[in-house]
Amino acid sequence: MPSFDVVCEADMVEVKNAVEQSNKEIGTRFDFKGSSAKVEQKEREITVFGDSDFQLGQVRDVLLGKMTKRKVDVRFLDEGKIEKIGGDKVKQVLKVRNGIETEDAKKITKIIKESKMKVQASIQGETVRVTGKDRDTLQEAIALLRKDVKDLPLEFNNFRD
Repeated sequence: MPSFDVVCEADMVEVKNAVEQSNKEIGTRFDFKGSSAKVEQKEREITVFGDSDFQLGQVRDVLLGKMTKRKVDVRFLDEGKIEKIGGDKVKQVLKVRNGIETEDAKKITKIIKESKMKVQASIQGETVRVTGKDRDTLQEAIALLRKDVKDLPLEFNNFRD
């Protein structure tokens, strides 16, 4: 039976490259000279540092620009709140989303069931597996999900015939 998986996972190699490129640009830009502005990454957490809220926004914009150029969807990032670290310095933690949370998976299966298509969707951990009778209905399901789910950066892989 033909099937595919709906997943939500970022390419961590490209995320790491975007962080490194951001740090390189921050080091060479004139408006960041002498400041503590930088970007750090630990596993699936990116921490953005700056001397003020405005500068933190500038550093975050550099990072998001680099991620976009490396074709990493910025919807993977969950932004935390801005914290003061002492003096005027501030930081913000951005978590890189991995996997589809259960409420989002339920929303995806509900969209597929309400469409009355001849496919079945089942939640399997952090992925949603969609099975159907033929390839055409599965491609229609992919088109439906691309159209209806705008808040998640979905990918479709493991397509089996």
